[in-house]
Amino acid sequence: MKAILLDGFGGPECMHYGEARMPEPGANQVLIRVAATSVNRPDIIQRQGNYNPPQGESEILGLEVAGTVESVGEDVTDWKRGDRVMALIGGGGYAEFAVAHAGHLMTIPENMTFAQAACVCETYITAFLNLFRLGRLKDGESALLHGGGGGVNTAAIQLCRQLAPESPLFVTASSGKVDSVRELGAQHVIDYRHSAFDEEIAEITGGRGVDVILDHVGAEYLQKNLKSLAVYGRLVIIGVTSGPRGEINLALMMVKRQQITGSVLRPRSIAQKAEIIRDFRDRVLGLFASGAIAPLVSHEFPLQEAASAHRLMETSGHFGKIVLNI
Repeated sequence: MKAILLDGFGGPECMHYGEARMPEPGANQVLIRVAATSVNRPDIIQRQGNYNPPQGESEILGLEVAGTVESVGEDVTDWKRGDRVMALIGGGGYAEFAVAHAGHLMTIPENMTFAQAACVCETYITAFLNLFRLGRLKDGESALLHGGGGGVNTAAIQLCRQLAPESPLFVTASSGKVDSVRELGAQHVIDYRHSAFDEEIAEITGGRGVDVILDHVGAEYLQKNLKSLAVYGRLVIIGVTSGPRGEINLALMMVKRQQITGSVLRPRSIAQKAEIIRDFRDRVLGLFASGAIAPLVSHEFPLQEAASAHRLMETSGHFGKIVLNI
């Protein structure tokens, strides 16, 4: 089969379109003929040599796919050849065929294209898991989301507007994306290039702060995040793009009874992911079927041009998701 392969680690130039061995589904696994996959930040980190796939998963890049079931392994009864599915996978998405665990698939709603469906499993499930399960955001509580134009953040805005419509929503974004973020439904958009978000939040909330923060920046934002949290506030860290080490004011954290949670989806067990996906399917999938949420496809590339897609992501020249069509 055709796939994107790596010639060592480094920049986008180390990726090439070539031949890879066809995967075979094992027990409780499904082989998917991939129609589309998407580019996610962990793909870039893996390409650079800093994010190894979990044991037993494909070393080919790609964490989510959409397509049709090609064949099923032993003990699979819920899926059959020809089913339109989207799946969360541990690796292998940048290819014509990919293997997924049977419990990690969802049926694609009839109103969704393969390109749209390829945008759901990694980013929307990540946003759902960290905001509503780990962050325990309740309708009416306030939330701060960092990184206005990325896939997880745009998914998080959409989920908040549907699952917590009364929650005040604060979002940090770069200057060129402020208007787009506001149009997506954020009430308070802070241009982080020209304003200190912790000062803006203190002013808008009268010093109270926000209840939940979803952050992928890490060290650079840590102290400002804690200053911006309300009493009993929850900080969920899902990335460390500015570095993994930072100082914490433990006295402030204790007085305000704050909680910090670190979270990564990919290394979780097969059973844990299946349970999260079931919850997501039950609570969220209907919003896609009804059209209340539509994945934001920013750019589409053929699989052969994966390097160009990575360059686009690295320049943050997208709003929403970058899709690779097979």
